[in-house]
Amino acid sequence: MQFGDLLLSLVKIVAIVAYFYGLLWAMGKKQWWVKILGVVGGFGIIQLGLTSFGGFSLLNGFDQGLLFQACCITMMSLGLNLIYGFNGQFSLGQIGFYGIGAYTAADITYRWTFGDASGLLVVGFGSIFAGIAIWLIRKFLCRYRRTPVLSSFTLYLIGVVVAGVAAYFLGNAIATAIKPMMAAGGILQNNVTMQVVFFLSVILGGAFSAIVAFLFGLPVLSLGSDYFGIATLGFTIVINTLMINSDTILPFPEMKGGRGMIGIPQLTTWFWAFFFLILVIIIMRNIIQSSTGRAILSVREDETASKAMGIDIANTKLLAFVIGCFFAGLGGAVYAHYLAFLSPNAFDFIAGFNPLIIVVFGGLGSMTGTVAASFGWVFFLEGLLRVLLGKMGTEAPSWRYVLYPISLLLLMLLKPDGLLGTNEWGFLKAKTYAPFLKKQNKPADAEN
Repeated sequence: MQFGDLLLSLVKIVAIVAYFYGLLWAMGKKQWWVKILGVVGGFGIIQLGLTSFGGFSLLNGFDQGLLFQACCITMMSLGLNLIYGFNGQFSLGQIGFYGIGAYTAADITYRWTFGDASGLLVVGFGSIFAGIAIWLIRKFLCRYRRTPVLSSFTLYLIGVVVAGVAAYFLGNAIATAIKPMMAAGGILQNNVTMQVVFFLSVILGGAFSAIVAFLFGLPVLSLGSDYFGIATLGFTIVINTLMINSDTILPFPEMKGGRGMIGIPQLTTWFWAFFFLILVIIIMRNIIQSSTGRAILSVREDETASKAMGIDIANTKLLAFVIGCFFAGLGGAVYAHYLAFLSPNAFDFIAGFNPLIIVVFGGLGSMTGTVAASFGWVFFLEGLLRVLLGKMGTEAPSWRYVLYPISLLLLMLLKPDGLLGTNEWGFLKAKTYAPFLKKQNKPADAEN
């Protein structure tokens, strides 16, 4: 790599961080027109960089791949920050839920392109029915105090399984009925419909990840944080094993097991990646700054004091875990439809350390730090550093796995709180009520 290429890569990294600073600054303004203009402008700037003019584009194909990968990893890492950084539950299972969302969404769109709507209908009805079943069982259990965790888990599991069976038969029956409309050139086979199906598949990928997270987290979150981390690591290994054997153990021959799933429609564009990333940022920011978010933070700080204040510790932990895994599922679904190929190796437990390192680098409890660290991680470590090491030999790129922990150790020694600590930028800053407090504390004479 020439010095000019190296300098250009560093400029791109600085520019992408400055880009997000400007975007969050605009979104944090009170005027709605400034917010809208900032979001539209933020989308347009990158879209302009991706557009080719006479065969030249500011962001080349390699940069585009890093950009989309960074968006997906950011969604997954924000979910982990909610679980670990804001709620204090150490988890190594985020990559497993990332993979669940990826394979679920990919199977839906894959089947649709071949004239089979059963994937969308079964997962869609299954998510709705499972949500209703969980809500009804929860209402039922609220009548009884101190229900054993395993008893509650058994009831929820039975309810979800029954909902899944009902969704399977109903979804397949409807898919058979609309089969003629799924033929090539049919009313349901066009570009607009495909975009709608893609949007639904991403949402359902996140929803399915959330349902699995609910069933897994219900009994496991009662363990301590360290034991919970070990349990999530085991969960990741189990999910990865199922992915490798998806064409034998599971009834999904189209996933092709360890060989990797091919034929996934490449539907992810910058619009969709930007849309879902901003959606995740807005949802998480609003959760953190709500009363629910304050309860999540209080559980991290002191469970005993939180319980004394009337906060349901178990439900708060479970809520944070489910929402965080939902974000991971969304990121995985977007990732699958950009790469158009899924390999189980991309979701093994080694890859599961990536979001953890990103969250620690950016700062536990800082959304801004997670966003900045995610893009910095991908563009510098996976992009620039990998290319530089590649110039030194065919085996040199593997040395980045040695540099990652060294960088992490240095960061822990020099800045234990992470790059940004708990600082936030623009839109992500917590609301302050200083003017109101000043008015309340103003002397009576001043008011007169």
